[in-house]
Amino acid sequence: MSVKNLGYLGFGVKDVAAWRTCLAGKLGLMEASYADGKALFRMDSRAWRIAVHQSEDDDLAYTGYEVANAEALMQMTERLRQAGVAVAHGDAALIKQRGVVDLISFSDPFGLTVELYYGATEAFGQPFVSTTGVSGFRTGNQGLGHIVRCVPDALKTLEFYTQVLGFEMSDIVDLSLGPDMKVPLYFLHCNERHHTLAIAAIPVPKKIHHFMLETLSMDDVGFAYDRLGPDNVITTTLGKHTNDHMFSFYSRTPSGIEVEFGWGARTVDSAWSVTRHNDVSIWGHKPVGRAE
Repeated sequence: MSVKNLGYLGFGVKDVAAWRTCLAGKLGLMEASYADGKALFRMDSRAWRIAVHQSEDDDLAYTGYEVANAEALMQMTERLRQAGVAVAHGDAALIKQRGVVDLISFSDPFGLTVELYYGATEAFGQPFVSTTGVSGFRTGNQGLGHIVRCVPDALKTLEFYTQVLGFEMSDIVDLSLGPDMKVPLYFLHCNERHHTLAIAAIPVPKKIHHFMLETLSMDDVGFAYDRLGPDNVITTTLGKHTNDHMFSFYSRTPSGIEVEFGWGARTVDSAWSVTRHNDVSIWGHKPVGRAE
């Protein structure tokens, strides 16, 4: 028993208005609602995938991973408690807010709130329409995308997500942080998406380095690159990753967390073998200088 996919992300941010422009006006998500300083965004038929609410934290606030049903949620609850993890059952108000049938909440080893849920709300009667003409996002059984979790102890975090939550290793990439310093990035999957979660002990001030959204067309990536270019927020050039072969670029959100916007990643299956890569990209993904 393990989680099925990354179903939603919640950010607590200082500048909600800037995030609304970033997600809907630049990246092409559909704003589902906005009230009382909180905005919900859609990527597909789900009622929402990303939530942004007012907070001085200016960081990722919670992650939501989907499980199949009530039995799966009960089994995961028991597994967490056996591992010594304090688990809280979502109250009626939180369940209603998330738009799910039921959920539990707990923290990973370094304080990120994790929610497991089942029964997310679909909104088929209100089709997803991108505000910028994005042809669509690759979601479904693969979930909304991936995150890269930054922690002081990667191996401790890796053990939690694999041994307790049931993620499996896809591969390892040795990230160069200097001439004589390389840090391993551990890439994990819970479905056919190459990785839903990556873990690394890299020094960043946020809980994650980036989150990734995958489009259905290479042109979607190119158009977004052109839209964001004049805003001085692109942090890398276009490139192709070594492990998942994603064609993408990186951009800075208003909170400093980066977003990878990509297309064309390869998937994993039962015949997949864990490998190790000596660099993150086959080509491209070169740093773009920040003008102050």
